[in-house]
Amino acid sequence: MVSTVRASPSRRAVLVWAVALSLYLLAVFHRSSLAVAGLVATERFGISASQLAVFTMLQLLVYAAMQVPVGLLVDRYGPRSVLLSGAVILAGAQTAFAFADSYSVALVARFFVGMGDALTFICVLRLLVTWFPVRRVPFFSQLTGTIGQTGAIAAAVPMTWALGRWGWTPAYLFTAGVGAALTVLALLVVADAPGRRNLRGELMSPARAAASLRASWAHPGTRLGFWMHFSTQFSATTLTLLWGYPFFVRGEGRSPAEAGVLLTLIVVAVIISGPVLGWLIGLHPWHRSSMVLGIVAAIVTTWTLVLAWPGPAPLALLVVLALVCGVGGPASMIGFDVARTANPPERMASSTGIINVGGFSASLVLVVAIGLVLDWRTPGGGTDYTPEAFRWAMSTQYVIWVIGLSQVVRYRLRARRVFDRAALEAEGRG
Repeated sequence: MVSTVRASPSRRAVLVWAVALSLYLLAVFHRSSLAVAGLVATERFGISASQLAVFTMLQLLVYAAMQVPVGLLVDRYGPRSVLLSGAVILAGAQTAFAFADSYSVALVARFFVGMGDALTFICVLRLLVTWFPVRRVPFFSQLTGTIGQTGAIAAAVPMTWALGRWGWTPAYLFTAGVGAALTVLALLVVADAPGRRNLRGELMSPARAAASLRASWAHPGTRLGFWMHFSTQFSATTLTLLWGYPFFVRGEGRSPAEAGVLLTLIVVAVIISGPVLGWLIGLHPWHRSSMVLGIVAAIVTTWTLVLAWPGPAPLALLVVLALVCGVGGPASMIGFDVARTANPPERMASSTGIINVGGFSASLVLVVAIGLVLDWRTPGGGTDYTPEAFRWAMSTQYVIWVIGLSQVVRYRLRARRVFDRAALEAEGRG
C-alpha cells in the first residue's frame, strides 16, 4: 500500500479524485434515473407496482451481492482497472435501457446498471487512501459521498424535463454518451497511486480470501459499521431510487414539479450535511454511533408525523422529511470510517464492501415490501395508488429500523470494549 505523509493532497491527487468522483456521480445518476421515470415505465412496459419494484430490487440485489467480491477485486487488481470496467458496463447498460421496448429486456439492462454501479464507489474510496494524507481521508470520504449524491439531483428535475421534452430513448441515450466520454477521461487521468498507473495485489486463493473476510467480519467494529449503514440510508435511497416521486404525487397529492423539488431537497441535505458530519467525526471519533442513533431517531420521528397526519401532510412537513431523510445518506458513511479504524490496510476494500451491503440490503427489502403492499392495498390493482395504500406501504420501514437500531446498540458496546483494549495496549507499548 502506498501512502503519503503530506499535510494536504497534491494537485495531482485532487485531479485523480475529481475524475474518479465524476464517474461515481454518474453512477448515482444511473442508479436514480428510474425514480422520476417510474410512472412512465409502468405505461411503457405495461407493468404493475410490484413489477416496477423489481427493476430497483434487481439493481439493488446485484449491487449488494457484488460488494464483497468487488472489494476483493480492488485489493487484487487495483481501483483503476475495476473503476474503468464499471464505467464501460454502465454506459452499455444505459444504452440498452434506452432502446428497451419490453419488460424482460429492460430488466436485463437494469441488472447490468447494478453491476456497473457496484464497481464504482469502493474504487473511489480506495484511491483516497493511496493518494491522500491519512488525516484528510475521513473528510474527503464524506465529501465523495456528498458530491456523488448530486447525481440524484440530475435524476430528479433535469431528468423529468428530458423525459417530457425528448422522450424515453433520447433521454437515456444521452446519459450513456456522457458516461462514455467520462470513461475516456478516466482512462487518461486516473492512476492507482503516485507514480504507479496500476497496482496489483497478491493473488489470493479462495481459502485466503474467505479467511480475510472472516477476519473483517469478526471485528465488532466492522459489524457496527454494517448496522450503521443498514439503519441510516434506506429511507432516502428508497425515495430517490423509486418510490419518492409516486409517494409525493399519489400519496400526498403534490404536483410533479413539487415532487421533483422534494426529491432534489433530499440531495441538498446530503450536500450540506456531509461535510458537517465529516468535520464532527474528526472532532469526536468516540461519538460516531451516538451521531447515528440521533439521526435515525430524527428520521423515525419525522416519518411518524407524516404518516399520522390526517389527510395530506403540509408541504412544510414534507420539506422537513426530505431534509431529514437526506442526512441519513452521509450518516451511513460513518460506518465506513468505523471500519477504517477497525481493520488493517490490506482489508480496507473488503471490509468496505461488507459494510456497503448493509444499507443496500435494507433498501432492497423496503423497495420490494412497498411494491407488494401497494398492490395489496390498491383497489382493483393497477397503478392508481391511494394515500391510504401509501401509508400502509411506508410503514414497513419501522420493522427495518427496529432491527437496525437494536444491532447498532449491541455492537457499539462490543466495539468500544475492543477499541478501549487496543488503546490501552498501544499506550503500554508507548
